[in-house]
Amino acid sequence: MTFTITDTAVFNGRELLAGRYDVRVDGDTVAALVQAGTGDPVGEVVDGAGATLLPGLIDGHVHFRQAVDFEALLAGGVTSAADMASWPPEHVAELRSHSGGIVFTTPGAPLIGPAGPHSHMPGLSDSVIDSPEAARREVAARAAQGVDYIKLVLEAKGRGGPESDAAHAAVDAAHAAGLRVVAHASSVGAIELGVAIGVDILTHAPLDGAVSAGTIKRIVEQGIVVVPTLIMMRTVAEARDIAPAYANAIAFVAAIHHAGVVIVAGSDANSAPGAPAAVFHGTGARDEVGLLVNAGLSPVEALRAATETSAGLFEFMNRGVVRLGSVADLLLVNGAPTTDITAVGDIRGVWLAGRRVS
Repeated sequence: MTFTITDTAVFNGRELLAGRYDVRVDGDTVAALVQAGTGDPVGEVVDGAGATLLPGLIDGHVHFRQAVDFEALLAGGVTSAADMASWPPEHVAELRSHSGGIVFTTPGAPLIGPAGPHSHMPGLSDSVIDSPEAARREVAARAAQGVDYIKLVLEAKGRGGPESDAAHAAVDAAHAAGLRVVAHASSVGAIELGVAIGVDILTHAPLDGAVSAGTIKRIVEQGIVVVPTLIMMRTVAEARDIAPAYANAIAFVAAIHHAGVVIVAGSDANSAPGAPAAVFHGTGARDEVGLLVNAGLSPVEALRAATETSAGLFEFMNRGVVRLGSVADLLLVNGAPTTDITAVGDIRGVWLAGRRVS
């Protein structure tokens, strides 16, 4: 199918382009970006007057359970996502068959400690790493399954997570296998452990206190990327009736942003019964970019965290951008989200690989 979105502003994943554009899509690819009105539109015409065209959003932290999760993502303008734990491998294969074309990455089952909160989840008894040997064995098993990265669930000392020797062995084994390590770290102690053992990506932000300047300095020096999932942290704080604790999460994001840490937008959206808090697929990603702005990022930085930067982190090739030859995962919104981030929720159209889905 060929269509042209006419007279639209374009945020290309990194910056707002000067002027307005006619953007032509042929099949699943962006085929032309020309100054509005300088040529004749080709194919179906989509009016982009008063709107901004962006890459489809990429949610850097979700959990999939059923086909409707993918439908909700698309309705919210999310066209790719980083899953943060799905198991067993047969279920992952089933999810891919029902994704509707959404591309997603996954670590398979997470590696967990013997007595942390995740140890009570069904199907994770074989994922416990209670020794360096167990850690190496589980990493090898994930690598054999063809996972995209290793997910390691860390807790503060004494909270039932993996001991530091097992966690460190998991990181070393993952790196030896060419896999990065994503660490669930939702407390100050867990963040400190993740930094000490050299994980590549930290997810969540602490509710229980302030992360030290020294730890933040090490995050910068080690090039660790942070996916703070502010919408989940706020929702958890509200659910536990500790809403003031959310200020710790905001302060953490403000501090790492000021320090120059790479931040990626992720919502921790899930539809699993018994989850700590309900964050919805699709709307969660839009909420997250708004909360990143509240924490000190500019609207452009927040949008970048949900498009080009996220695509680069999770290796979604030729996605998260609007340029000649890029995959036509597109989001058309009313208004100017690069100055008013709330406009990202005022959706006029969503396309997945050139196919209009909303």
